Amino acid sequence: MSDKVPIRILLADDEHLLRSALAALLPLDGTLEVVAQASHGVEAVAATLQHRPDVLIIDLEMPEMGGLEAVAAMRVELPEQKVLMLTRHARPGVLRRALGLGVQGFMSKGADPEEIVRVVRALHEGRRWIAHDVLEASVMDDSPLTEREVEALRETREGYSVREIARRLHLAPGTVRNYLSSCLHKTGTTTRHDAARVARDRGWL
Repeated sequence: MSDKVPIRILLADDEHLLRSALAALLPLDGTLEVVAQASHGVEAVAATLQHRPDVLIIDLEMPEMGGLEAVAAMRVELPEQKVLMLTRHARPGVLRRALGLGVQGFMSKGADPEEIVRVVRALHEGRRWIAHDVLEASVMDDSPLTEREVEALRETREGYSVREIARRLHLAPGTVRNYLSSCLHKTGTTTRHDAARVARDRGWL
């Protein structure tokens, strides 16, 4: 056991067995303490705001609100929150958005608990850590979408019409249609909803 104050962590993952395993394994050497757990993105935001952990360990893909969306939501009140994001599939394009949101660490969900502990310590000390496979995927196939195109597709995923998207993004409807048309071309799809789905699957949103 260490005589130092444990690093307070919050675990957010919709896979109950994995989350429970990590909750049991990560504190074994006495340097980490699990202060709370969350099973989906909305719960993760609320728990993080309540418990203010030293490091949030959050899954990229969760129901109700994904990991990236959850981090974006909590950043409003906790801009300095340290975040370690876990992913089962290092999809292209995800890393860029994660870094843009200030995520300090990114690694595979298949990593050994001992490695996760080391990375949590590094993040707590103010360092950054990106797994090689995640970095490799981001270099191999980056997103071809512009920021405005991404914004339009995100609004499409929420079910808004072109006119509603235009109002929400403060753009002319014709401009939104041009962005969405470009998205169709870049994703090889025929509808804006299919374009949003493909972009999401490839980690571009």
